[in-house]
This record gives sequence, structure tokens and C-alpha cells, in this order.
Amino acid sequence: MVLKEFETLLNIYEKVGGNKDVFKQRNVANLLIQENRVLNSNNAEGVIMESRQTRNGVIANLLVKQKVKVKNPVHLCFGVLPKEGRQEIMMNISVEDGAEVEVVAHCLFPNAVKVIHKMDADIKIGKNAKFKYQETHYHGNYGGIRVIPRARVSVGKNSLYENIFSLIIGRVGFLDFDYEVNCDEKSVVDLAMKVYGKEDDSIKVRESVNLNGKESKSLVKTRVVLKDKAKAEVIGETYGNAPYAHGHVDCTEILIGRGAVAKAIPIVAVKDDRAKVTHEAAIGSIDKRQLETLMARGLNEEEAINVIVKGILK
Repeated sequence: MVLKEFETLLNIYEKVGGNKDVFKQRNVANLLIQENRVLNSNNAEGVIMESRQTRNGVIANLLVKQKVKVKNPVHLCFGVLPKEGRQEIMMNISVEDGAEVEVVAHCLFPNAVKVIHKMDADIKIGKNAKFKYQETHYHGNYGGIRVIPRARVSVGKNSLYENIFSLIIGRVGFLDFDYEVNCDEKSVVDLAMKVYGKEDDSIKVRESVNLNGKESKSLVKTRVVLKDKAKAEVIGETYGNAPYAHGHVDCTEILIGRGAVAKAIPIVAVKDDRAKVTHEAAIGSIDKRQLETLMARGLNEEEAINVIVKGILK
């Protein structure tokens, strides 16, 4: 049973762009969880992964030791294969001073009709460190899933934090995304999100950055496409709390058809007159000129829309 679930998750992982072989390589740190069971876990040099099963999920700890530059990306996979289920992941990540690591995560719920996935992450990045996190979701085609990710991130002096969240294949279902980042002196934060909502999908996003350190910098960039009766509310917050801090919030939402509803709420504030925080938010429709150009080259309307959407979400 466990072996069958392991292979099934890996096959789905591969279909959405992952390399399933990484979960069988000894020199690659990885963690694979199906519902509340750890199906695979592996450490690598300088990377310590610990996990403990709970009733509805897993408590997982990821430690990257001081000054370790991890050669291969760490791979995480969280999945629920049945139509119904609940998964709660408590993730504690610590990247120590001078360490560098990239994490590639996939969250897979291919058959979700009545599934809840909750993620609570506590991420601590030390001084002079680099942490890149890329998260790809696949929720199947039923729309019966509630995904509730929460993260609290602290970024140390002169460190880099990059986060890319992508949910563009299949349905979204219900997404309630809430990340808060606190930045120390000369740290750099880059948050990017790409979501494609369809049918009656519901999307709520809040990304908040506190530029607490001198000369800290941030970019919060969100791209959401909505069609049918999908709806989205995107809140992007940046607070310039220190001298020479620079932040920017960039949100674009595209509506396809007349049933979708989009709301963008940029919030920027400055507590130090030497800080600078800017924002831009745009809500609109598919560019008619682009659509006509593609259709003139032989594509039908749906094909042309798909090409434009892929360009927006690339």
C-alpha cells in the first residue's frame, strides 16, 4: 500500500513538471508526505530533516547548518490522494548564518472533492544567508479543496529570501494565502505569486513585508487570472520602517468573461522619511489587439486566450 502510494505520488509529481528521481537519490535531501504519513525522508550533507506524524498531518523540521552551501535543491512533496481528507503540516525551517539553499516543493491533490490542506510555516534565515523556495500546486479538476498556507518569515542581516508560489494547472478551489516577512538590515526579499482561477474558485491572498532594517529591500509581485465565476482578493502590504528601505508592491489581475470578480488592495506605509515604498495595481481584461493578432495567425479564440494567459503567468 505504502509503495503504491509512493509511486502514484511520484508519477503525478512528474506530470506537473517535477523530477521523480530526486526522491531516490541519496545525495538529495527530500521529504514526501501522503496525508499524515511520511513515505520518504532523506538528509544530505549539511541538511538535517526531522519529521513526526500527528493525527492529521506532520510536524517537519528542516535545518541547514552554518555556512553550508547546499549543492542540490531540497525537494518536498505533500499530497492527499483520496477524494476526501485533511492534511496539516507544521513546518519549521532554519537557515543558519552564511548558509545557502534552494527548496523545491510540490503540493499534490489530484482527486480532491472534500480535502483540507493547512500549512503553518515558521522560517528563520540567519545573517549573510540565501534561501530560495519554489512551491507548485496541483489541485485536480473538481475544485473541492481548501488550501490554507500561513508563513511567518524572518530574514537576517544581508540575507536573501525568494519565494515563488504557482497554482496554474487545474482548479484552485478555495485558497487563503497569508505570508508575513520581517526584514533585517540590508536584506532582500522577492515574493512572486501566479494563480489561475476558474469556474467558482475563490482566492484570497495577503502578503505583508516589514522593512525593519536599514537599506532593506523588497518586491511583492502577484499575477492572477480569473475566468468564469472565479473571484479573488489580493492584499499586498509593505511597511518602510527603517532608513533607506525600499519596497514595491506590483499586482495585476486579468478577467476573462463577465462573471469573474477581482479586488486588489495595495497597502504601503512609511515610518521613516528616508524610506521609499511604492505600489501599482491593475485590473483589466485580455488585450483585444493581442487576441486579434493571434487569431489572425490561425488560432481560435480559446487557443489565443491560453497563449496570452501563459505569457502573463510565465
